[in-house]
Amino acid sequence: MEKTWQELLKTSIRSAQALAEEFGFSKEEKERLEILTQQYPVCINPYYLGLIDKNDPDDPIRKMAVPDVKEFAPGGSFDTSGEADNTKIKGMQHKYKQTALILSTNQCAMYCRHCFRKRLVGLSDEEVASHLPEMIRYVEEHTEINNVLISGGDAFLNSTGKLRQYLEYFTGIPHLDFIRFGTRVPVVLPQRIYEDEALLQFLKEYGMKKQIIIVTQFNHPREITAASVRALRALRESGCVIRNQTVLLKGVNDDSTVLAQLQNLLVAHGVIPYYIFQCRPVSGVKNQFQVPFLRALRVVEEAKAGMNGQAKSVRFMMSHPSGKIEILGPLSKDQFLFRYHQFKYEKDASRMFTASIKEDHTWLNENLEGVS
Repeated sequence: MEKTWQELLKTSIRSAQALAEEFGFSKEEKERLEILTQQYPVCINPYYLGLIDKNDPDDPIRKMAVPDVKEFAPGGSFDTSGEADNTKIKGMQHKYKQTALILSTNQCAMYCRHCFRKRLVGLSDEEVASHLPEMIRYVEEHTEINNVLISGGDAFLNSTGKLRQYLEYFTGIPHLDFIRFGTRVPVVLPQRIYEDEALLQFLKEYGMKKQIIIVTQFNHPREITAASVRALRALRESGCVIRNQTVLLKGVNDDSTVLAQLQNLLVAHGVIPYYIFQCRPVSGVKNQFQVPFLRALRVVEEAKAGMNGQAKSVRFMMSHPSGKIEILGPLSKDQFLFRYHQFKYEKDASRMFTASIKEDHTWLNENLEGVS
């Protein structure tokens, strides 16, 4: 008999000892992982573990799930897009005029090694939503907000009752056009969706009042399994729109053929490709996963040549403290063209600018200059 999603969560790998037993790590490797996992916790549920080729040390699924001592490498920041500066209420951010972001939980069904919220996940609940009445009042009073994004951690690791509560409150606010849930559960624990009839029923119920959008993150074609397709179908049948934000990751999907196959498969299963994100320079992530701009753009553009027309709607983006910036491409040998897609400051609305980009540059600093 297959395990339920709750049993899968309970039997997740959560220690260096369990990792060593599963992957045959040496005593020395286990000792280093014990130190690492104290700072950056590990969680791999049996479903996602089953997608890993244990005979391949460079397996792309493994890279996203299994800790690596490269996470100790110096450099990077814990808050690369200025989330602390945009926090209005504990657990709620208001960076973009039309969007309120709620960090509803610090839990995930699998702790991604490339996570840009490593400062949060599995470690602390200081930014996790515990002031819901205040958040409701804030959104009600700020009529410029037309959508709410409920994220985390992973929004779908909230209890079914808590998710219903969010929808009950927010679908009743007249000036909201839609509600979004940020979740990687369709990718890493799809059983949590298709096994929960109550969840699917109230998504359908409240979706009659406000459009519900699921924003997920498939990063590799092998993550699209029979189970994930079943979860996606269940969400679509409940009236949800599903959009995907892929993160460009070194050793995972920085290959144009892989990236094109992923986007095409998503469209085939009713998921709208939304963004391909430049990986953020997060501490414990930067040196392991970031792809330099010049190479990253080549990969994305070559991938687009192999994408169907619907998949080509995807944009290559970076999430910067000043806003979401689209990476348009080179104007000359070392000058790149960028454009604000979302902005924190009105002066940047749809603004285009150039930056000097060298071969090893992976990000823009606060002055919008290329940095390695």
